[in-house]
Amino acid sequence: MSILAWLVLGLIAGFIASKIVNKSGEGLLLDIVIGIVGAMIGGSLFNALGGVGVTGFNLWSLFVAVIGAVIALLLYHAVARRT
Repeated sequence: MSILAWLVLGLIAGFIASKIVNKSGEGLLLDIVIGIVGAMIGGSLFNALGGVGVTGFNLWSLFVAVIGAVIALLLYHAVARRT
């Protein structure tokens, strides 16, 4: 996938995860970062469980990225609240 595709997938996944976790977006840049990190977390998690991770710019990859972004966002909120 190209860098632009990762950014778009990250933005969409981060935005959806933000809406799931706290009903409001975290901001454009943080949504992109959390979405990209979430895609990596989700891909690693699904691969470890024997499934298929992020395969390209498609609905399955978006689903995997959103699952990972929700995990990343929950971890982010747990750390951010402590400081």
